[in-house]
Amino acid sequence: MAMTADKSSETAREFGGAPGAGVIITLSHVLLLYLWIAWRFHDGAIFYPVGISDLGPFFARNWDLIVAHAMPSLSTFALYLGFLVAQGLMAAFLPGLEIRGLPIPSRGGNQLVYRCNAYTAWWLTLAVVALLHFSGIFPLQTIYEQFGALMIAAIVSANAIALAVHIGAKITGNAERMSGNFLYDFFMGAWLNPRIGALDLKMWAEIRVSWLTLFLLTASGAAHQFAEHGSVSVPMIFMVVAHFLYANACMKGEECIPTTWDIFHEKWGWMLIFWNLAGVPFVYCFNSMYIASRPPFELSLPHTIFCFVLLFGAYYVFDTANGQRNHFRMQINGSYVKRKTIPQLPWDTLKNPRYLDTAVGSKLLIDGWWRYVRKPHYTADILMALSWGLICGFENVLPYFYVTFFVIMILHRARRDIARCKKKYGKDWDRYTKEVPHLLIPKVF
Repeated sequence: MAMTADKSSETAREFGGAPGAGVIITLSHVLLLYLWIAWRFHDGAIFYPVGISDLGPFFARNWDLIVAHAMPSLSTFALYLGFLVAQGLMAAFLPGLEIRGLPIPSRGGNQLVYRCNAYTAWWLTLAVVALLHFSGIFPLQTIYEQFGALMIAAIVSANAIALAVHIGAKITGNAERMSGNFLYDFFMGAWLNPRIGALDLKMWAEIRVSWLTLFLLTASGAAHQFAEHGSVSVPMIFMVVAHFLYANACMKGEECIPTTWDIFHEKWGWMLIFWNLAGVPFVYCFNSMYIASRPPFELSLPHTIFCFVLLFGAYYVFDTANGQRNHFRMQINGSYVKRKTIPQLPWDTLKNPRYLDTAVGSKLLIDGWWRYVRKPHYTADILMALSWGLICGFENVLPYFYVTFFVIMILHRARRDIARCKKKYGKDWDRYTKEVPHLLIPKVF
């Protein structure tokens, strides 16, 4: 059953309604441009106007930098859009495992089928990129050199796609759970599962475009460092490994995604489109660009070892916790199939796990990592983000922006999750929180 207008209004008020949506849209654009300018022209440091009288000249100076150094050409748009189309074609036509999603209330309980072939597309893309790089046809550092222009191309493309999907939802009668306010509905979306033939646009953007773009940006930074200095520093290698692990985890675990909240409930609006196409890759890669643009530096051996241990340990918990939860859901709805993608880590699937039955028919997992805290994957994600900052050293604070931003976002999302679960499960939620009392850190928080 679709949400009523009243319930949509309640959600809108939580975000500040249309004004809140407008602020987030504006700040998201400003954030990408600010980080790019900080990296490109201020050695990765914070910059700001020197006083009130400098506000006008401050904005003028930085706008001039954007116009002079980040305006995309037609070839830039062709490169970016060609990448999107190539990933879309692979998503639609490469063979893959077909997985049923959760029943959709607004579609009469209908279950969509998702073709999971991101892992094949991921390795095929890496092979093509390697061939183009080593043959000299398209050196990978070209992406680094065109970073600003590609970022603007991604921003423009994301906004255009968001507008097209919003209008398309209304024209085709696929708009649902609308609040009646254009700006807020544009922000949150109108269409739940837009598709072009066999291509599910939401899955395409969330799994393939965002994380593959992130990895390619980081790899281009490593290629630039090698071309410029003849070597690649350990911190740069660290970031390549970190982003490879993250992207590979998303690709190899694609079959888990149809049961997640973003796919099952969130509509594909500006919020998801912009951050999948532009925000995630071009913000999350700041640490990689920070390292790549500086003369190669090395940190102390204990510091470096600590960063790698933190990364690998957090990644193990992240990968296996997500596997435990989503494989549990898939076992319940009968869609679980053990895949041969690598790495398949020990303890990523629980056998006969403990769970709580609820009055609404859902089952709450209380086994594996999920018996220690209610959000183990969030904890691991935060620790991985922290390792990305630590590998950059302590000379500037902006390499720690991502982990700070991520903690704020995760805590807000956790609060929303808790409020939604309290409303959905009632007394069963009280039973669950007694069984698993801590949110992120066992016996602490």
